[in-house]
Amino acid sequence: MVQDQTTRRARQREATYDEIVRASRQLLAGDGELSLRAVAALMGLTAPALYRYVANYQDLIDLVAFEVDKAATETFRLAAETQPEDDPAGRLICASVAFRQWALGNPREFGLVFANPIADAGCIRRETITLSSSGHLFTDYLYDIWTKYHYPHPSLDELPAAVRESVQDPLIPAKVERIAPEDRGLVWVYMQGWTQLYGVVALEVFGHMDPRVIESGEMFVDTIRNFAPRLGLDAEIPRLEALMRARLAG
Repeated sequence: MVQDQTTRRARQREATYDEIVRASRQLLAGDGELSLRAVAALMGLTAPALYRYVANYQDLIDLVAFEVDKAATETFRLAAETQPEDDPAGRLICASVAFRQWALGNPREFGLVFANPIADAGCIRRETITLSSSGHLFTDYLYDIWTKYHYPHPSLDELPAAVRESVQDPLIPAKVERIAPEDRGLVWVYMQGWTQLYGVVALEVFGHMDPRVIESGEMFVDTIRNFAPRLGLDAEIPRLEALMRARLAG
């Protein structure tokens, strides 16, 4: 009986967390301010009652950002899985286009997930940094491309000291335990790839680019095309660009 009550309470608590996320996403989808008070009001709770589930505003942001990212990642995964399992490059392209489309269509959710500071000089929230669902999806594809195409990566000795320290104890969402210590330069390629993808999409989402270029998708195409040789995909560029443009048009 005690166990049943405990299980019931756990289910109720989980259901409340789900409701918190739904209410938050409803606010993000409209013009509402995302705050503890606004979420509580939408749920028919008082703000103090909500504190039983999220201790402060940052807890709310972290919870919602994680769940939004997890849900969006399933969209990216489904797009990727339209390509054969033995075509990790094609899967990466489709996931990247789906990421861009989601970001442009949901700018507030994109901002919540990817413009939410999770590390600074005084505080590193390791779990928040390393558990990103989308991050794991993209680094998995980069790893699969590496195992298929054997693209080069820097040796540890070739990396600047700070980068060398970072790749040996990485704070990124990736299955780094499967990478041999001598191959940890691969993590630097992961970081470079994310910088390229996030950089161009963030500039588009936040409107820091000529609207005509955003509408055309040409900067996105150019960024991905120019990074492809870094992944040993030189010979695949025509095929991958055609796939990317077809996805963008669709």
